[in-house]
Amino acid sequence: MGREAQRELKAKNPRGPWLWPLALAAVGVVLLFDNFLLLQNFNVVALWPLLLVVIGAAILLRGDIVPSVDARTFSITRGSVEAATVEISAGVIDVQAQGLEREGRLIAGQYAANAKPDLSVSQNYAVLRMDRAETSWLSFADWILGLAVDLPWRIYVSTSLGQVDLDLSHVIIEGAVIATGVGDIRFVCPREAFGPSYLRSTLGNIHVVIPPGYNTRIVATGSPMFKIHADDRTFDQPAPGVYVNRDADDHAPLVEVHVSGTFGDAYLVLAHN
Repeated sequence: MGREAQRELKAKNPRGPWLWPLALAAVGVVLLFDNFLLLQNFNVVALWPLLLVVIGAAILLRGDIVPSVDARTFSITRGSVEAATVEISAGVIDVQAQGLEREGRLIAGQYAANAKPDLSVSQNYAVLRMDRAETSWLSFADWILGLAVDLPWRIYVSTSLGQVDLDLSHVIIEGAVIATGVGDIRFVCPREAFGPSYLRSTLGNIHVVIPPGYNTRIVATGSPMFKIHADDRTFDQPAPGVYVNRDADDHAPLVEVHVSGTFGDAYLVLAHN
């Protein structure tokens, strides 16, 4: 990954590991006072819930328990690859992805500490796998990916307790399957797709964002517990549950997206210029 990308990732994680030193110093002071009998009738063991508080605060503020921001960056050159698949099983981790601005890279971004995406290449086709089970259970940092924009991708992302945010507005895809257990999905439609994309959340909201001029057909399955929200001034409904954006460019390739869920809402919106 280039220096510009590294600076961008660091900017997204500006907080240093200040919680652990503060907590250790506080516990050390209490133990010191206890050893010198300055604290009477005080049970030091009662401080153990403080550890849980610090761990929870560290995850909320930093996205990780162990301070290892620099170790999470990675980059893979494209080489002779002409098409690729990325398979992500993130568990409780949030996933973000967008197109790469720099040429010559297949994929780059931020992954769990002391781990690398698994890469296999056959002829000119690459398959990348990112599996929560292969990473440290102490690592809760978001997985942030940049995908090459000049080759087609198959994208598979699943989480059990994590959110997914994919901006594919500059990416070409062959198809995508995005599924969350408990977690929201934000999906910015690709500029070109050879096959449909499927978005599903068991408990969470789904946001489908259409860039200006893109030609998108959305098939949304609603239910009493999963409502579909689409502005009649923005979308036509040629059939029940089918939405097409009115501002589509006649020459833009058709992109089809299927949306479904159990509990939550789906929001179909146009991106701002």
